[in-house]
Amino acid sequence: MSLTMDGAWKIISDKVEHWVELVISIFPNLLLACVILCVGLIAAKYFKRLFSKLLSRYIAQKNLANLIVSIFHLTIIGVVIFSALSVLKLDGTVTTLLAGAGVLTLALAFAFQDIAANFVSGVFITIQRPFRAGDTIQSKDHYGVVQIVHLRHTIIENFHGQLVTIPNKELFQNAITNFTTLGTRRLDLKVGVSYGDDLEKVERVTLEAVKNISVLSTDKPPKLFFDVFGDSSIECSVLIWLQSGAQSVLWQGRSEAIKLIKKAYDENDITIPFPIRTLDFGIKGGEKLSEVWEKPRP
Repeated sequence: MSLTMDGAWKIISDKVEHWVELVISIFPNLLLACVILCVGLIAAKYFKRLFSKLLSRYIAQKNLANLIVSIFHLTIIGVVIFSALSVLKLDGTVTTLLAGAGVLTLALAFAFQDIAANFVSGVFITIQRPFRAGDTIQSKDHYGVVQIVHLRHTIIENFHGQLVTIPNKELFQNAITNFTTLGTRRLDLKVGVSYGDDLEKVERVTLEAVKNISVLSTDKPPKLFFDVFGDSSIECSVLIWLQSGAQSVLWQGRSEAIKLIKKAYDENDITIPFPIRTLDFGIKGGEKLSEVWEKPRP
């Protein structure tokens, strides 16, 4: 029993002695690695702050700026750690870990490709800036005012007062209509007048009436074009440019235009006709109701 204990103690002492010798032999490298690690982390923090201030001058979107700064910071930390491990002659282990991390990243990219697609789309949207918070936009079935632009999704408020979250991939891959960018918006209003009215008078009275719209743009004057001979009226389109692309301005402009045109037509004896329908009561057509009623019944 004593021999067994002595043998075990010798094995343990030899192993501890080997470890001590190993630590002593690598102590200079270990000390140097610690210095590199400490100085590197301090430098990484300093450069992160400096790079963040520099980047904020060129990128207004905070989410994208924070993402770029974080990637820059992690890259510096990775270089520092790799340098420290190289001093300890463990760079081969780091290479193996990086290879494994690359395989894991590739697998995660396939597993979460929709999230990655939305993220990449958000980065491009942030850089290109086709719209900003407060803009009125339309993309496919989505129509509203942009509230927040995140890196993975965009939140808009539609005109029913509901918040809609749209994946950035949908906005990036589909056409976007921005009603705010140009600072003006055109209202197209359809009007029908009687066949007995003077069309030149209709044009003059209509254009004079819509000039009193309170939200009318001063850059482009209203225009009127006659479109088609309708069933009971001659139809025309009134093109009115408004001073803003906001939906509330569009509603206000349309409401004022309808009231002003109706009032002007009443004052100038211009008729907005009702639809006219002719009813035939006979089997062959062209017979009056009284004639059909007077016919003897079998």
